Amino acid sequence: MRYLIIYAHPNPKSYNHAILNIIEDKLKKNGCDFEVRDLYKLKFNPVLSGEDLPSIQQRQVPSDIRIEQEHIKKADVLIFIHPIWWFGMPAVIKGYIDRVFSYGFAYAVDKNSVKGLLNGKKVMIFNTTGGPEENYKDMGYGAALKATIEKGIFEFCGMQVIRHKYFYAVPYISDEQRKAMLEDLRAMAL
Repeated sequence: MRYLIIYAHPNPKSYNHAILNIIEDKLKKNGCDFEVRDLYKLKFNPVLSGEDLPSIQQRQVPSDIRIEQEHIKKADVLIFIHPIWWFGMPAVIKGYIDRVFSYGFAYAVDKNSVKGLLNGKKVMIFNTTGGPEENYKDMGYGAALKATIEKGIFEFCGMQVIRHKYFYAVPYISDEQRKAMLEDLRAMAL
C-alpha cells in the first residue's frame, strides 16, 4: 500500500507537526511506502487563477497541478493533516483541493450525473481545533465539516473516508491531555 500525506501547517513546532511525526514513524515501522507533501514547504500556490480554470477544462493542466495529481494517482491512501481554522480548512488546503481535485481528474459530469474518478482510494483526516468538542457538536459544526469535507469533497470524488480524527481544543488543554491524545494516536492502527 502506498500512502500520500498532505500536510498543512506553517509552524514546524506545531501540534499538527507532532501528529505528522507520529504518522511518519508508524508508516516507517510498518514498512509502508509513503511520501509527504508539505504544502507550506512546497510554497504551494492555492489560488485557482483565471488562467487555471479554462486550462483545466481544456485538459491543459498547469505543471504544478499535474505534479500533485501524479502523486495522488500513485497513492492508495491519502492522509490529510491540518488544523481547523474558523471552522474550516486553512486556505492552502482548500486551494489545493480546488486546484488539484479538478474536473477530469477527480470527477466528471456525464449528462445529468456526476462521477467520482478517484474510486478505490481511501482517505484519513487528522484535524486539530481551537475549540472544545462540545462546540462542534452543539453548534452543528462537526456535522457541517463532515458534510463538506468527507461527503462534499472526498466521497464526491469516489474516495472512501476511513478515518476522521479530531484533536480538540489543543491550545487550551493541559500538556498531559495533549500528550495523552498523541499516545492514543500512537496506539491507533493506520
